[in-house]
Amino acid sequence: MTLAVATTDSHLNDSAGVITLDNLSVNFGGRPILKSLNGELRGRAIGLLGPNGAGKTTLIHTLLGFHPPASGTARIFGSDIRSDANQIKRLIGYMPERDSFITKMSCIHFVRFMAELSGLPSAAALERAHEALFFVGLGEARYRNVDTFSLGMKQLAKLAQAIVHGPKLIFLDEPTNGLDPPARQRMIKMIREIRDSGQANIVLSSHLLRDVEECCEEILILKEGRLVTYCNLEEERKANKKFLMLETRGDLHSFIEGVSRMGAECAVTSDHRLRIILQDGNEIRDLYRLAADSQVQIRRLAFKRDSLEDIFLKAMENGDVA
Repeated sequence: MTLAVATTDSHLNDSAGVITLDNLSVNFGGRPILKSLNGELRGRAIGLLGPNGAGKTTLIHTLLGFHPPASGTARIFGSDIRSDANQIKRLIGYMPERDSFITKMSCIHFVRFMAELSGLPSAAALERAHEALFFVGLGEARYRNVDTFSLGMKQLAKLAQAIVHGPKLIFLDEPTNGLDPPARQRMIKMIREIRDSGQANIVLSSHLLRDVEECCEEILILKEGRLVTYCNLEEERKANKKFLMLETRGDLHSFIEGVSRMGAECAVTSDHRLRIILQDGNEIRDLYRLAADSQVQIRRLAFKRDSLEDIFLKAMENGDVA
């Protein structure tokens, strides 16, 4: 089943970024939590990463209107979170990390209630609740009390209530948390289906890099409340197309010296394994020629693009504000 996202607007606002951060800072008890965040995010699916305590959930809650900025602001589809909070709330859906169900309420009534809170009339809310629950795979269980659901079913119910009113932007906070591998795959498939529909943008916060890598086009990495990395994943990978992994045999000393003279960057990762970044003007045939001159055999050569794990670890090591 394909979910038809029924938004109040017929299409997304292409003239403004999905999320614009304008020197956004947030304090708790006089202590800075988010520190002067700046950036414009336009991707269909945006990954939010960072270690525990980095400020990921605080950023989401601030964009949702739960926390007031200490300074600066943010805009969602051009609407300011300070002055246009009510308008923004009609445009967004939120799947929280922690359960937030109402005791002894059936799943269909819970999702309908959440749709009504988002502004849908009662009859439309019920219709949309049925559609959302069938979309996430809970059609047969929709009349059961949520209290009786398994962990995986509760995650699906949270997704249903986040999409039931047809939001233009959906915040997903740890959507695969606690799911077994098959359930995780189903969740990832649904997230990608929503993304590919073009009817809603997604912000995915997860400690699982694999989830973000499989779903997201852009990533935002926070560390200690600061934005340390923002990048488009595909552009980042393309920029690393000359990153090579070599497996060799022979004395590497003269070979490495020759690689350095070429202007390329070289690092020994293990015995007889090298990582080389070629610069403009360098060619792979130059490496083979140099290897022959140095009496080194190149047993294996492969292009390698930075994975999301590589990008994340670099951000944690460097810690420079983007």
